[in-house]
Amino acid sequence: MLSVIPNPPRVALPIDGTEDLFPVRRVYCVGRNFAAHAREMGADPTREPPFFFMKPADALQVVPEGVTVEHPYPPKTANYHHEVELVVALSKGGRDIPVAQALDHVYGYAVGLDMTRRDLQDDAKALRRSWELGKASDLSGPVGTLKPASVIGHPAKGAITLSVDGTVRQKGDLSDMIWSVAEQIAYLSTYFALEPGDVIFAGTPEGVGAVSRGQTMVGTIEGVGEIRLTVV
Repeated sequence: MLSVIPNPPRVALPIDGTEDLFPVRRVYCVGRNFAAHAREMGADPTREPPFFFMKPADALQVVPEGVTVEHPYPPKTANYHHEVELVVALSKGGRDIPVAQALDHVYGYAVGLDMTRRDLQDDAKALRRSWELGKASDLSGPVGTLKPASVIGHPAKGAITLSVDGTVRQKGDLSDMIWSVAEQIAYLSTYFALEPGDVIFAGTPEGVGAVSRGQTMVGTIEGVGEIRLTVV
């Protein structure tokens, strides 16, 4: 049996220390998982249950380590924001995963950006509509090289920063997360059957802001890596 159209390519992330690749199935993103960021977005940072949205897997943009990648400014926005995040890649799936076992499902970690058409997201919030137009634009999820958990462990603390043209915009610590990676995995698994190849964007610290064409973003997470992109 033949496909009636060419099979769409599947996004796969590079893995540090090998030429093997990590194929991506789904992309989940947790919202407002750092208290200071929740406040700057006008929300109450109390420990309410986490909420999630999704990006298409083909919205990811692979950013190899040591390379400055061109990142296209998307159409239909005049307020395009950076959000640096820890990206969690799952090698095991399941339903109703206990928090105590959740990290056993993690293959590795990477630096990522949840790029956001903020004006479109704000419009959607005001109209009580879904966020896809703001969050799911083409290449809106840059992700760097995966570092296997078998090598770096499970980072629960460490600086997470984003600079634009050398000026630090976002600065926080992984320990500032309201919901830990293990808790995010466990909570998600009560709503979805998680599968190998799923990735989670684990939230961003305060300081999100707009970028323009010609500016260079550098996202860094201590012990995980760095990604560099120039907006074009």
